Amino acid sequence: MPKVTFKSDRPSENVTLEVKEGTTILDVALDNNIDLEHNCGGSCACTTCHVFIREGMGHLSEMEEDEEDRLDTAEGLTLSSRLGCQARVNGDILVEIPKRTQEFRKAEQH
Repeated sequence: MPKVTFKSDRPSENVTLEVKEGTTILDVALDNNIDLEHNCGGSCACTTCHVFIREGMGHLSEMEEDEEDRLDTAEGLTLSSRLGCQARVNGDILVEIPKRTQEFRKAEQH
């Protein structure tokens, strides 16, 4: 089974999960209480589930045109950017949730 690791600032706090092949990064996060924003409910209508793939980009589904178009509007876009709702896991990957997303969520909770 593929493994998805969610990267933390402290490597000892990384979370690694075994997942069913074909599961989206967003579904992995939601099923395991990983805080990944998803304002549109995973329908590729926003960029709040934007993540960086730090390892294993080739172990994800091909990027569709809808995702590519939507990502063009994402803040902090990089060559390793994907939308968590669209990227399906086919092998081991290392995912980083952008810091601004984490900081926004912390501010929202206070």
